[in-house]
Amino acid sequence: MLTIYGVYRSRASRNYWMAEELGLEYKSVPVIQAGELENPLASGARLNTLSPEFRAVNPMGLIPSIDDDGFLMNESLAINLYLARKHGGPLSGQTAIEDGQIAMWTLWAATEVEPHTVQVVRVYDRKQENTDAGKATIDVSCRSLKWSFAMLENHLAGSSHLVGDRFTVADINICEVLRYVQTEKAVFDSHPNIKSWMARCQSRPGFRRMWETRAKEAA
Repeated sequence: MLTIYGVYRSRASRNYWMAEELGLEYKSVPVIQAGELENPLASGARLNTLSPEFRAVNPMGLIPSIDDDGFLMNESLAINLYLARKHGGPLSGQTAIEDGQIAMWTLWAATEVEPHTVQVVRVYDRKQENTDAGKATIDVSCRSLKWSFAMLENHLAGSSHLVGDRFTVADINICEVLRYVQTEKAVFDSHPNIKSWMARCQSRPGFRRMWETRAKEAA
């Protein structure tokens, strides 16, 4: 059975969504960030990224990780690519070209987009969105996304999805990375193709199941 390590309010959400789309039976192990605890190594502390039990799964102490019948793997976006490759179907690439496109979009999200979007969500996590420093961080991050959003907007003008004109793992990976800036409505209002694509992705039953479970999780 697939075991996913990480709370839903983390990058593990991508893997939970992927598992739901694939209809997989899986076990969730809610590992939290060590920084949320005063003493993460104290006896009786909640399972966290510094817990020896979790470090045995991922020595880097980062969530998410998976254990797929004894195969250990880290890195949320790579995990989704692995699950798509293993289970096949329409979520995976059907040709070498589609495989390349899925990898291209995923690496683009990791290198060109997420470094900026994650800064925005961290401002909200720290409840600093109404402070001068928080507003400045959000502004800089959104301006840094200008060319990436323009490129994606143009691509979606001629296609309903990122690869093969159908929903694939690439859509999950990029949609989840962009979700971090969904609080900035003006950004999406000025990019209607991205906005409608995000709405299509997030209306899927797999996303809704993941999101409903996430909503029940303690913040």
